[in-house]
Amino acid sequence: MVDMVIELLDARAPISSRNPSFAELFKNKPSLTLLTKCSLADRRAVSRYVNQLKGKDRMVIPIDCKTGMGVKNVAPAIRELMAEKLERYAAKGMKKPIRAMVVGITNVGKSTFINTFAGSRRAKAEDRPGVTRHNQWIPVPSMGVELLDTPGVLWHKFEDQTVAKKLAALGAIRDEILDQIELSCSLLGMLRVNYPELLIARYKVEWTEEDSDYDLFQKIARKRGFIRSGAEVDDDRTAAVLLDEFRAGKIGEITLD
Repeated sequence: MVDMVIELLDARAPISSRNPSFAELFKNKPSLTLLTKCSLADRRAVSRYVNQLKGKDRMVIPIDCKTGMGVKNVAPAIRELMAEKLERYAAKGMKKPIRAMVVGITNVGKSTFINTFAGSRRAKAEDRPGVTRHNQWIPVPSMGVELLDTPGVLWHKFEDQTVAKKLAALGAIRDEILDQIELSCSLLGMLRVNYPELLIARYKVEWTEEDSDYDLFQKIARKRGFIRSGAEVDDDRTAAVLLDEFRAGKIGEITLD
């Protein structure tokens, strides 16, 4: 049904957000990989992963649909990848659109990308997983392309629980089925190792090697004044704020992979 595949990966976790089944499923199709939400990611890491992921019959473009960064490069990349087929169409006097399937995990931004690329709100998009339920064709005549919007797909079993925690922190797994306090502490555990300066700048806290991730969680809660009666930390509010601020980029430009 399709000529090529456009795979979206979250720039904050380009390896963890890659469905391991896709490489085998799409091995015979030209592929364009888009690293989404780049304004939220560590720019040095984005450049590194662009070079790491590109290869034969695969192009990689960092994009950000909120700022429009990189989106204008997508149509030329599609034409470059499909040059031979377009030449065959032209030789026969045919003018057919390139049909591209847009794939990726839940909440990676497929529908948002399609709307930005098409220049109109054609696909339903929200900042939560599981909004797209069915395949939907979106014609973009101005680009000579038809895009197939597909539901986000997560694999059934995570062999590496660290991958699961990263995807949960990004919002690829529904918050309702997770322990938000445990997830927030796991996120802090990653950030205190890789981005300690950002944590200090955002929350004005310090910690020692002896402090657990939950100790740091509590220090942030007390610094923010998230205290219940009886001087107890409001764990639920603290967890919600930490996850929201990470996902919104308020802590800083961060890549978890």
